[in-house]
Formats: sequence, C-alpha cells, structure tokens
Amino acid sequence: MKYNILVVDDEKNIREGLGRVLELDGYRVFLAADGREGLKFVERRDIDLVISDLKMPGVNGEELLKQTRNMYANLPVIILTGHGTVENAVQAMKDGAYDFLTKPINLEHFAILVKRALSNRELILQHRHMQKELEKRSQFANIIGKSAAMHSIFEKVRQVAPTRASVLITGESGVGKEVIAEAIHYISPRKDKPLVKVHCAALTETLLESELFGHERGAFTGAVARKRGRFELANLGSLFLDEIGEISQSVQIKLLRVLQDRKFERVGGEETIETDIRIIASTNRNLMDDISTGKFREDLYYRLNVINIHIPPLRERNEDIPLLVAAFLEEFSRENEKNIEGIETKARLALYNYSWPGNVRELRNCIESAVVMSKNAILSLEDLPPHIGQTSGGQSLNLSPGISLAEGEKEIIRSALNMNKGNKSKTAEVLGIGRKTLHRKIQEYSLEG
Repeated sequence: MKYNILVVDDEKNIREGLGRVLELDGYRVFLAADGREGLKFVERRDIDLVISDLKMPGVNGEELLKQTRNMYANLPVIILTGHGTVENAVQAMKDGAYDFLTKPINLEHFAILVKRALSNRELILQHRHMQKELEKRSQFANIIGKSAAMHSIFEKVRQVAPTRASVLITGESGVGKEVIAEAIHYISPRKDKPLVKVHCAALTETLLESELFGHERGAFTGAVARKRGRFELANLGSLFLDEIGEISQSVQIKLLRVLQDRKFERVGGEETIETDIRIIASTNRNLMDDISTGKFREDLYYRLNVINIHIPPLRERNEDIPLLVAAFLEEFSRENEKNIEGIETKARLALYNYSWPGNVRELRNCIESAVVMSKNAILSLEDLPPHIGQTSGGQSLNLSPGISLAEGEKEIIRSALNMNKGNKSKTAEVLGIGRKTLHRKIQEYSLEG
C-alpha cells in the first residue's frame, strides 16, 4: 500500500520538486497549485498527508488547514513557510497543523517529518479501529477479548445465562472473574433483579455468616437490630460469591443446604425463609486439591460447579492485549480529560511482551498510570512503569548505536514477527499498523521466509 500525499504550493518549482522527492521515497503524490484545488483533492481522494504552502492567492494555507481539519480531524497537515512568516506558521500549529517547515527546505529533515507524520496517522487510525472493535461488544458490557479462549467463554456465557444452573468461574486473580459473573446476570432473564456480590475472603466466619443469611436482633453482641442477609436481598436475582474457596467448613454446610433446599434461617432466628436465586461463584484456588486435603466439601463443589467457566491468564491470550489497551486508554483519557490518540511502537511491544502476573487488573492499572503521567498525545515507553519496559518476555531487540531509521524499523518488525510466530495479523496489531502496511514493509525489507 502506498501513502497518498498532497502537495499544495503556488510555486511550480517547489511543488514539482517536492513531488519528485516524495515519489522517489515510494509515495503516491498529487499536486495542487492553490488551496481551492487542494481542497478538491482532499474531498475526492483518500489523502494520508497534506503538505501546503502558507501564503497563496485565493484560498491560502490557513484556510486550507481549517477546512481540511473540519472535514478530517485526523488528517495531518504540514505547513511550508518563508522565514518572514514563522509566527503565522506557529499559529497554524495552534490551529491543528502537524508541523511546519521553513523555506528553503532541508530535504533530509523533510523526509523524516513526512515519515513521522504518516506514522502518527497510522497510530491514530489504529486506535480508532480498536475503538470500533470495542463498540461491537454490546451484549457483553465490560468483557473485552478477541482470542479463541475469550470467544469460547462468550459462547458459554450465552448458553448458560438463560438457565438456572449454578456457575463456578475459575482463574488467577485479576483475570476478570467478576466481569464474567456480571455478564451472566445481565443477559439472563434475571437482569432486572438484583445482582448481589459477596467477597468471601474479606470477611471473618461470623461476619460472613451474618452477611449471607442475615441475623435477628440480639443474635450476638452488637446485633442491635434485625438485618436481612444477601440471600434475601438477592431474591429472584443472582448472588455472586467471590473467592468461594476461602469460606469455613461450617459456612460451607449452611451454604450447601441453601443450594439443595432453597431455604435458610437468619442467624439467631427460627423462621425459615425461602429464596429463589441464581448462584455464581468464583475462585483462584484449585478446589479439587482443597477437597483432597479436606478443606472444601466435595458435595458443595459439585453443587457449585454445574457449569465451569475457566478464564486463562492474560499471558496465554496476549492477542487480547491491544483491545484491552484501547478500552483502558479510552476510559482513562476521558476520566483524566486527556486526548491520548495512540501508543508508540516500542511501548506496544513492551506491553505485548510483558508476562502480566497481575493479569487484566495489572494492565488496567498500568494504562491508568501511563495516561496520568503522559505529557503527549502518543504514549511512549517512558510513560509506562519502568519494570514493564525492562521485561521482554523471552524476546530481545538489540539496536546498535548509530543504526539508521530504516534498519531500526526493520529490526522492530523482525522482532514482532518472531514474537508472533509469523502471524501477520497479530504483528500488525501489536505494531499499530495496517496489514497492508505490514505486507509492504515485509517486502521492502525482504523479511519473508
């Protein structure tokens, strides 16, 4: 794929000279003698970059910039100016120009600036593509992923949601077990009823029993009034028991009875209360090991584990990382009132290579930190926590001092291809470029085979 570049200048020699330079660099070039003609190209052609003189008769560079930005906010415009109008060029930057160059033009600097502007546009378009992907997740609210493992989970959630079956969600801490529980509830027939959550590991045995079943006044010291438990509050809805593997044997027995009979009594009470709830539980433990050691009841396990949904750790589904990053960028940019448009290639590779022991929760915290600390519209490696960039996940990228820009790009693409075992779709995604651009670069650098 060739980039389309529009050069607008009323001076024929400059216009045609820059056109020839750009064509030699492999770009498709369109030439316009004034702003009015330039706008027609912008309206009718798929232009990737506009290079325009500032002072022209009729529609000048300032007006061209304004109208171009109104039509295509992400289309970069580089302004050309004489030494006497640098202040006007600075104003153009404030009005949205990508950058400016003074005449006579330094062609080496010109080539670098053009490449940088096009690369920045790729990042922005990639980010917008990710945002569109996120919008497709209407049924699954906050579940983000496109890996085969996540698609399998989506399908299982669709199947189990309409039923009454208990669900046990397993996986390491931070993989998103609560998000899956929410999805099961909110696409089920119980979606208009309560989803009540209990974090079992955060409560002592006495407090957990009271939280689940409620208590009568005077049932224990401090019980100054009757309290309804979570089983009552969740009636006709769903009850999510997070980290179910942490509950004591005595609470397990009472919980088993509720699952069997749909009945319970408040702590210190005699009235039997019936309940109609859907139980969703989660754990980061291996409950079969706990059963073998006597820590967890086997009969309760099989009551809970009617349907099992296992969420693999993020390191086993790293193709989900770009989509997760896009979602978190959008969330924290909005929350912190920042306009973050993308992530540079080095930072993308670091995020993709890192093993994420804290899973999605750690990635989310990382992106929040990067957005808060970033001073630019494009996140860089320096914006990420130091340990993220230092870990290569078994891949290495060595760029020698003095290496050319082209050689550096070649090594980055080679490294990304090796990391993704030659999968071009994944490589393009992690590099933040389109598939056509990647194919062109592979051919350009002879990286096939």
